[in-house]
Amino acid sequence: MSTPTRRRWLAAILALSALPGAVFAATLPEAIDKAITAYRVLQDAMSLVVQEITSDVPAINLNPLIPRNPASSIKLLTTFVALDVLGPTYTWPTKLYATGPIRDGVLDGDLVLQGHGDPFLVVEEFWKMLGDLRARGVQRITGDLVVDDSHFDVPDLDPGAFDGQPFRLYNVVPSAALVNFKAIEFQFLKAKDGKHVDIRMHPTMPNVKITNKLTVKQGKCAGYNYGIAMNVPEPAVADHVIFSGAFPSACRSHTMHRTLLRPSTYAYGTFKRLWAHWGGTIEGGVREGTAPPGRPLVVWSSRPLAEIIRPLNKWSNNVMTRLLLYSLAAAEFKPPYTKQQGIDVLRGYLRESGLDDSDLVIDNGSGLSRDTRVTSRFMNDLLRHAYAHPLMPEFIASMSLNGLDGTTRRRFRGRPEAGRMHLKTGRLDHVAAIAGYVVASSGKTYTLSLMINHANAHQGSGIEIQNAVLRWIYQQ
Repeated sequence: MSTPTRRRWLAAILALSALPGAVFAATLPEAIDKAITAYRVLQDAMSLVVQEITSDVPAINLNPLIPRNPASSIKLLTTFVALDVLGPTYTWPTKLYATGPIRDGVLDGDLVLQGHGDPFLVVEEFWKMLGDLRARGVQRITGDLVVDDSHFDVPDLDPGAFDGQPFRLYNVVPSAALVNFKAIEFQFLKAKDGKHVDIRMHPTMPNVKITNKLTVKQGKCAGYNYGIAMNVPEPAVADHVIFSGAFPSACRSHTMHRTLLRPSTYAYGTFKRLWAHWGGTIEGGVREGTAPPGRPLVVWSSRPLAEIIRPLNKWSNNVMTRLLLYSLAAAEFKPPYTKQQGIDVLRGYLRESGLDDSDLVIDNGSGLSRDTRVTSRFMNDLLRHAYAHPLMPEFIASMSLNGLDGTTRRRFRGRPEAGRMHLKTGRLDHVAAIAGYVVASSGKTYTLSLMINHANAHQGSGIEIQNAVLRWIYQQ
């Protein structure tokens, strides 16, 4: 820490200590202190700010100026800035171009799919888009599907760089032409004879090969992934997956969600299957390229941003957030957009709004990062800024409603606290975080930002401390 920065930090600490109602490590509420002590979490390893929305001072103010890893709670920053900068009705187009003439239902040439970063181009949306293509009179395509993802300038990233798990859904790399998050659900079902395991894939991808080497062994239904091992022989292509291992005889089924293929080949597999549903055929394969000049055959619009951020925040979707950060660049720059341009727009918004970003470290906007840092004071200021904003209802509606949906659907389920909290959770190895709004039993609304960066905080102790804080706020 530089000398000027250290001076500013010490001055801020002294100013905070003079505030009436400011609570530091020695004076935490008994219920919260008891939970921290029980799980042997050091107060120096956590930051907590709780503030009633109409109050000028926090009710709890523990280590508010220490930058910490917020994990996925940082998604609140990315989504609110996008909501205000791009607007709640902002949409992303996906365009289809024909490179040849269309006669008697035959497109004599290629079909070009040009992506613009739609964060929610799921199978259902893709299917409806192809319905529009069919309505334009196309049935047979003689050429290839050409996928154009040049709208974003994404470097050649290693999807396994974060934790060595390149085929986990949370590690999907952004692409302007990403379809369905490149997600595949594998279902493992014990056959009727009890000696074999059947594998089903959803969505069915005609360009993915499955080799089934699974056996059945006597035993209880337990073990990591129930004894199923997954191997991808050619990771760069990822069009062949091998399942091996011994499936416990006591298990009936198991479901595994993974990601395979490249963005272009996933788009092609999805296209080929769904196009057949509309009675269409394509004779060629897939390649990457750019869209031709001229008017597109079909322009499919995404759902509006205010709807997009709901599955993003409620279920903490990383790649949707990363796409949103690239999309922020559209406010000031011309395509192809870069991540840094999105960060520049985000920081510009914060400064114009009077939110101090000097201790903020942004990596990819999703929280899937070892480097992201933010203070609880900043997160609390952001939440208070958002609460006073005209778009507050859209923002709050994107958060998980405790006991009801999203990542906090099991928190206080069936209890008086259920449905009183709009929250965003965050979890990485040794990181547990939560931020949002709590409506207390008194009817008062509180903002909350809690970050715990402590050994094994992600393994249960973090959630228990979070719940102790949430109970305390509810009781106010």
